[in-house]
Amino acid sequence: MKAVHYSVQQLSELGKEQIPEPLVYGSSFIYSSPATLVYNSPGAQGFGVKRAALSVPESIMLLVAPGCCSRNTSAIAEMPAYQDRYFYLMMNETDLVTSRHLKKISTAIREIVDSLETKPKVVMICITCVDALLATDMEAICKKAEEETGVLVRPVYMYALTREGHIPPMVYVRRSIYSMLQKQTRKADAMNILGFFSPLIESCELYTYLQKAGIRTIREISRCTNFEQYQEMSQANFNLVLDAQARYAAADLEKRCGIPYIECRRLYQVDKIHSQYQALAGVLGIEIDDSEQMEQTIRTILQFRDAHPDLCFAIGEAMNGDPFELAYALLRYGFKVSEIYSAPNKESYIYIDKISKISPHTQVYSNMEPTMLYYASHQSADVAIGQDACYYQQKAKQIPWNEDIQPFGYVGLQKLFAQLKGVCG
Repeated sequence: MKAVHYSVQQLSELGKEQIPEPLVYGSSFIYSSPATLVYNSPGAQGFGVKRAALSVPESIMLLVAPGCCSRNTSAIAEMPAYQDRYFYLMMNETDLVTSRHLKKISTAIREIVDSLETKPKVVMICITCVDALLATDMEAICKKAEEETGVLVRPVYMYALTREGHIPPMVYVRRSIYSMLQKQTRKADAMNILGFFSPLIESCELYTYLQKAGIRTIREISRCTNFEQYQEMSQANFNLVLDAQARYAAADLEKRCGIPYIECRRLYQVDKIHSQYQALAGVLGIEIDDSEQMEQTIRTILQFRDAHPDLCFAIGEAMNGDPFELAYALLRYGFKVSEIYSAPNKESYIYIDKISKISPHTQVYSNMEPTMLYYASHQSADVAIGQDACYYQQKAKQIPWNEDIQPFGYVGLQKLFAQLKGVCG
């Protein structure tokens, strides 16, 4: 038996309304391959729900779950930044049947807060698929717990069952972490960057362009050192959304706090990065001269391509970027892409249709498709980008490209090619 896969030409011909069932998450059993264990659960390593929720400074988490759902938190809890921030309310079989565990939450919060020398400002309650099946109204439970304990309490959902729903876990957690911001007087020279749970790379040119627009205060939740600084995010004149999964949170902030938002994307095509900055300049009412950065980035790419003209890539989804956009960018730069490990959605067809015209035989796999159990690498790629691609293409040069510090814009693209040069010479 072979792993199910489709060429981009096949996908393009079928169209975005007829994505093959094996590439649609939730249409069948899910295979947790070793390639996906670090991210396929909303509560897994990296910035899954649990770690993301603790982006709020001076917060702690109470994980309400059976032991089988709690155990993968132990790896995160051992990280220095998260020690003494995770607590557990374990559920037994009686709890599963009667929902008795919900009556224990307020008591558990009081016990935790009383035991800590430094009192938390927020308690994030993380619940699992068990409560999804029980149809628990966690918003009401948290409101009651907040009234009984005097501590801010917010829910986050580690619901793998709703991964492909209207509001997936990683979308909801972004809304939840900004839900404690209260309306304040907005300042014309302040703004927020939303989307990621860690900061942009320090040298990112976006900061310079925003400062040119008269922005003196640029806030990111990951750079807030205490809860007071976090609350100051509600003074922003606007929010800049860099990840589509933060759109729901931005819309909520616009409704509650009157803060409008602008949306940009992380891109790896030089001309599209330029176009996006020019569009941003138009919105901000400034001029952005990015010619030097653009020319430098093009030189970096061309120098690498001249040294490695026949390089072939395998692209995964466990990395900082859209795998289809990155694949298309590399193809445009003159490289080859043999495989993409990512289930496409309708938005992916912006790139699938274009890839099919220049590389119709590029193969697309779904990491979680059960037949990936039989995947056998035939060493199709020289370089693998993404932690999952690195697993499948173990003999290729490897770039996980999944660091916490987020690449963006020209600097992000330059960093990618610097890493490529480092592994390829």
